Amino acid sequence: MSESINSLDELLNDPMIQLVMARDRVRPAELRMLLEKARDRAADDSRTDRMMVPPAHVVATSCLKQWLYR
Repeated sequence: MSESINSLDELLNDPMIQLVMARDRVRPAELRMLLEKARDRAADDSRTDRMMVPPAHVVATSCLKQWLYR
């Protein structure tokens, strides 16, 4: 696969994606709104000073040496 998708518009205009979305009864406008909300929420979360728990794979990777050399 050498082709890349550069934008959400290109992704939503892809015939295969449209078939899958039609099968799942997903409307492009609804998906776009959901993704915009997620983007905005992520931007808001990055500006706050809240503590964030890293994903499990990050914790596992950072603690691997401690677990191996007990």
